This record gives sequence, structure tokens and C-alpha cells, in this order.
Amino acid sequence: MLLQSKLAILADAAKYDASCASSGSVSRDSVGGRGMGSTEGMGICHSYAPDGRCISLLKILLTNFCQYDCLYCVNRVTSNVPRARFTVDEVVQLTLDFYRRNCIEGLFLSSGIIQSPDYTMEQVVEVARVLREAHDFRGYIHLKTIPDASPELLQRAGRYADRLSINIELPTAESLTALAPEKNSAAIDRSMARMAVHIGESRAARKEQAAQAVVSLPQSRTTRRASAPLFAPGGQSTQMIVGADATDDRTILATSARLYGVHRLRRVYYSAFSPIPDAARALPLAAPPIVREHRLYQADWLMRFYGFTHDEIVLPSQVGMLALDVDPKLAWALAHRERFPVNLNTAPRELLLRVPGFGVQTVDRLLAARRVRRLRHADLTRLHVPLKKVLPFVEAADYRPGRALDAADLAAQLAPPPPVQRSLF
Repeated sequence: MLLQSKLAILADAAKYDASCASSGSVSRDSVGGRGMGSTEGMGICHSYAPDGRCISLLKILLTNFCQYDCLYCVNRVTSNVPRARFTVDEVVQLTLDFYRRNCIEGLFLSSGIIQSPDYTMEQVVEVARVLREAHDFRGYIHLKTIPDASPELLQRAGRYADRLSINIELPTAESLTALAPEKNSAAIDRSMARMAVHIGESRAARKEQAAQAVVSLPQSRTTRRASAPLFAPGGQSTQMIVGADATDDRTILATSARLYGVHRLRRVYYSAFSPIPDAARALPLAAPPIVREHRLYQADWLMRFYGFTHDEIVLPSQVGMLALDVDPKLAWALAHRERFPVNLNTAPRELLLRVPGFGVQTVDRLLAARRVRRLRHADLTRLHVPLKKVLPFVEAADYRPGRALDAADLAAQLAPPPPVQRSLF
């Protein structure tokens, strides 16, 4: 099969994996090296898909052959789809060629399971090893690891990759058993735990080395100690499919909170279930509303950056599901009107973060400004916050919301307008 045909099949087969962000690694470039590539220490934003997603990583499968029969996967063993497989050298050359053309700055590599988990993982790791050691590639590498692979292979993967991910696939062990019987939730959990240990040890070693460098006398180049080895500096991530089973949003967020707390994951990605050809009867006939995925990401942000706990985001009145008509932060505020309005000049940071329309940067700017003067209504205008959403929930030196919070139709007033198809004329 021609390389171009393989690329068409295996790039398309990788599109269902959402966990390919390229942020969180260390800064690295090719200055002084014999290779190529850089990470710039932040997200890579060069190319975009028609739906707006960044695709600046070459995102492919090593192969879409798979011996597993996960019912929700288009590449399952019983699926009738065209199959292809790259060699290690083909993936390496594609990555280097796309980089030279300035199309990408990194690689996201996953694979179906062929022969055995260890054999497949060995092939995936070999791609990263050749790029790093044979070609001195300094760009971003994200490897999708296989939980049933040996700990030694997973440890090798972390030496070459900026980020590793192990997909939890579904939010509960019961759902995984029903829809992906070959996969083992306990094995996935063990692999995540091993990753967390290796990542933590690497960061601790480098932190200790940096501290020793500060207190020690300057050393000559001939006596400088080698840096502590990196292990997946971008951390680990995972992905959950939303809507393939009956699991509610409260359970999904509880699972995410556990993964963040226990395994210190960098990100949990949510992927709305997409119906596939020749689907099993156990799967729903239609995809969930795409806004459900969006609301879960918003709720995830509230847990990670705004001080919310997972069990308070989904309200008791919502019967386990996030509201689709308003964002979860606004829904919480409307259900807890007794906590508002908050005074911009006296409220603590954790309460300001709960004001609808306030982001983390906005709150930090307000806190900085009120150290030198009292905040007024005009300060909100200068910050370009959505005044319609913010004003019912705050008070300033020259502003009071009156009885705005008592309005029975406040939720309807603040809900975003329904989308309208624009005319071409």
C-alpha cells in the first residue's frame, strides 16, 4: 500500500482521540544540536481543523488493526473498515518531512493492539526512540500508552515522550466491562499509578538538583553534573467517552476528580460518543448533544481552577446531569443566590471566583487593583467582563444590584440566545 494511502487511513482513524493537546512540556529547541524541532514550552498552534481544533501535531495511529472488540470503537476487530499499518521508519520519516515543511511541531502517536500489548507498545516506543536518538528530534512527542504493557516499556516511553496518556475510555468499571470486555479498569488504574510515581520522582529529583545548584559554588564546565533525567515532563492525560452508556455527569465528574487527586493527571478529556457503522445494539442510536461535552469541560475547569468540588457542581435538582441551557458556574450561582451579591472590595478570592463572568485573570486583576484604591463600576467596564452576567452578583463602591437577584426570570435573562443561522446576503 502506498504511504499516502496509509496516511489517509491512519490519520482519519486517529481523529476520535481528543487527548492530544501539546501544552505542559519543558522548553526545548535545536540551538547547538545536530537535530531539529522545538517545543517553545507551551501549546503549539499552527494548523487548525475545519471544526476549530488545533492539529499542529501529526496525529496518527501506528495501525488500525486491533485484536480487541470494544463496541464503541470504529477500529474494533469486528469492524468492516480499511486497515493499514505503518512501519517504524515510515512514521519517523513522515514526522520529519512534515516538520521540515513547517506543517507540524510534534507527533501524537497511538495504535490498535496487534499481536500483544507488549509488542505494540515496543513499536510505539521505538518510533520515539529513533526520533530522539537517531535524529535528535527536539519537537513535542505524545505517546498513547497501553495499560497491559509491561512496566519496563511504560518507563521507557516516559524517557522519550513529553506527555503520556492512558485512556480510561469509560467513566465506570461496569461500563468498561460491558462495552470493552478485553480491557481491565484495574490494569488501567495500576498503569496510571506507575506513571504518577515516575513523573513525581523525576520532578522531585530535578527540583532537588536545582536547589543544590543555588547553594553550591559555581562549577566549571568540566565538573558540572549531569541533569536529572526527565520523565514525561508534560505529565499524563486520559480521555472518557461521553454518551456511549447511561452514566450521568455527576459520576463522570466524580471519576475525573479521583483521577486528578489520586494520579495527579494533567488533563481529563471528554469525547462525545459518535455513532459508528454496524454498531452493537448496546450502543445508543444517536450522539449526545455536543453541548454536553462542552458543559463537562466547563465543569472540569471549575474543579481545576475555581475551587469547586465535583459534588457541588451538579445540583440536586438536575438529577445527575449538568444543565445544557446555562453554564455550570451560572447554574450554581442562580441556585445559591443567598451567597450574593459579593462586595468587590472585601470579598475573598475564593468567593470572587464564583461570580458568573469572572475568570481567574479578572479576579487576580481586581485583587491587585483594590490594594491601592476602592473598586467602582467603571473598573468592570475597563476589564471587558460581560456586565449583563456579572452585575446582578456584585456590588462596588458606587454600585448596588438592588433586587436584581430576586427576579423570577433572572435565569432566562442571563441565558445565552439560541444560535441563529446567518444569511449569505
